[in-house]
Amino acid sequence: MDSDRRYKQNGYMDSERDSSGPREDRPRQQQGPRPPLDITGPRLPRMVQTITASRCYNCSTMLSSAIDFHGTCPKCQVALHCCKQCSHFEPSTRFQCLKPIPVRISPKDVANECDMFASTVTVARESTSTNSSPASTSPKTPAGARAAFDSLFKK
Repeated sequence: MDSDRRYKQNGYMDSERDSSGPREDRPRQQQGPRPPLDITGPRLPRMVQTITASRCYNCSTMLSSAIDFHGTCPKCQVALHCCKQCSHFEPSTRFQCLKPIPVRISPKDVANECDMFASTVTVARESTSTNSSPASTSPKTPAGARAAFDSLFKK
């Protein structure tokens, strides 16, 4: 038997087990449907609060839901009814618009009278939390920060 061994390291084929079938010393598992891990039901995902709003293309200030033809941003005073504020604005397409327009509108940051204008709406995470837990509030003074740090490690 030593002459037909491929490797000479100790441990390879040292045990005298039968390699013709499965090992019988291991118990077989059940062959049926598995019980659910949690009997109470599936866990619901923790939903992140989101805000759906329109923002100024220039300064990212939140805007009211309706943009009129002659509206301007309350913070930076740029025109809001323009191509750069439109959801169809795409610089890589013909005339820089996803809609079929007959002529190019130029410049893109000046108010225009386009009938296909649709304000860009963004969906973002809510930055202000509705519940104020001690972990989410930040201390206002260095002494408060030190007290919060010490409270983490006190016995």
